[in-house]
Amino acid sequence: MMKSYLLIGFLAFALVAPSPADVVVDFEELNQFTASNASGSWYNGNVGNGVSNSTGWSSGGAFFKNTYSNFGSFDSWEGWAYSNVTETTTAGFGNQYAAFSGGGSDGMGGISSGGKYAIAFGNGAFFNLPSQTIVDSLEITNTTYAGISMRDGDAFAKKFGGDTGNDPDFFRVKFIGRSESNGLGSNTGEVEIYLADYRFSINAQDYILNTWQTVGLSGLGSVRSVSIQFESSDVGPFEMNTPAYFAVDRLRLTSVPEPAMGLLWAGLGVVVLTRRWRTEVIGC
Repeated sequence: MMKSYLLIGFLAFALVAPSPADVVVDFEELNQFTASNASGSWYNGNVGNGVSNSTGWSSGGAFFKNTYSNFGSFDSWEGWAYSNVTETTTAGFGNQYAAFSGGGSDGMGGISSGGKYAIAFGNGAFFNLPSQTIVDSLEITNTTYAGISMRDGDAFAKKFGGDTGNDPDFFRVKFIGRSESNGLGSNTGEVEIYLADYRFSINAQDYILNTWQTVGLSGLGSVRSVSIQFESSDVGPFEMNTPAYFAVDRLRLTSVPEPAMGLLWAGLGVVVLTRRWRTEVIGC
């Protein structure tokens, strides 16, 4: 009988401490848009009334910081937007909401035409994780705006590689794990990914990312939020010249059990076992 009660205790613990399960944040449920054009729609924080705000938005339980500012004759945003724009050939700031891949990720290395994705803009953008999750990975690519700027150059930024193709240019983003929400707290780890790399000795190996690439983020450890930092070889007197954008899709989170519940049920199993042992062995 003692073995039976021991088994009950372990089974009770297993029921409330499930194996880790993946949560994929793919933005597909988001349907509020700021504006549209022939190639898709986007949301940049303007809820439709043009009022400045910094409320941000959520998907799949994750919170993405956004600040929208209206200055009357013009407006701006920073942080995170979301989009399903598919335009890959139009250069310039007017096409800032497009992924250079031509659409969202289908999760199998291809493109989901019309699929939604998120766009990060500016240093300090962050996202908060849902409770009881850890970050596993995400998929990343350039925006069309940044990609064409690096490929061809523009009024503000240089053509990567220069006229000869030999300039060792690069554009990269760093994901920084934070111990607290809202991009605050201590640094728990960093993961760096190159969105463009022209540092190879053989120019044919140089690249500007235009497909979805999976980036593992488990090295960030136990985090409550993840912030980003851009770096480029093309830097002006005050800041980098490369457009500080990239696109993200399929943020993968791993669920973790709540320790308190597992310990509670394990404790109940021990109590039952102990009582049975006392009854059978001691005669109480």
